Amino acid sequence: MKTWLFDLGNTRLKWAPLRGDGGIGDAVAVPFDEQGHWLDALPLGDVACLASVASEPSTTALVAALASRFTRLHRVRVEAGLGPLRIAYPIPAHLGVDRFLAMLGLCGDTPLLVVGVGTALTLDLVDAQGQHLGGRIAPSPQLMRESLHARAPHLPPSGGGYVEFADDTAPALASGCEGAALALIEISLRQATQRFGVAPVLSLHGGGAAVLRDRLPDHRWVPDAVLAGLARWHALRLA
Repeated sequence: MKTWLFDLGNTRLKWAPLRGDGGIGDAVAVPFDEQGHWLDALPLGDVACLASVASEPSTTALVAALASRFTRLHRVRVEAGLGPLRIAYPIPAHLGVDRFLAMLGLCGDTPLLVVGVGTALTLDLVDAQGQHLGGRIAPSPQLMRESLHARAPHLPPSGGGYVEFADDTAPALASGCEGAALALIEISLRQATQRFGVAPVLSLHGGGAAVLRDRLPDHRWVPDAVLAGLARWHALRLA
């Protein structure tokens, strides 16, 4: 039985096959647009497991497409607890399913700070027993740039490189927006270390994370964290 895992974000769709050993195969990522350019690339199979943080119309369009290609379709929802993970939110539906699955796929026997960089910058703290201790949400660096451009069109929405003190507008914007994200991660790491007495493992994922990696302390790079969480969800709920 061929099972595929699907992760739909606000701008991108990722998928990967579930391997026989419970791991994930090679992942594919495509832009997700209303014109449906992603449709022809979708795989065929027996079972599809879907996590979506996209709008309801986008999710509905993908569900319809998957229903025509798969015999069974499972829409994954946030649960108060699954496997070793127990989330901090008293109302599970208020936690993004991408955050839930990233934590589920990564949690084990060591404290974690799980950082996702997509449309938003999300940070979640998990102790060594899998208890989620809460998190933070902020705009990602790219969203900061786009928001500034929307309010002040003379400020470019992209371009420039990070420097400590810039001598032109584009690098000043890049440095400020990326620096804001770096500072939030660094203060979260410091506060988590004070709480645990040891530094948590910084685990980084998301399409916008690449610009931050060179300036972060030692970290675990897990670009397919949500897909790995879907694989673990499948093992706990369907296998």
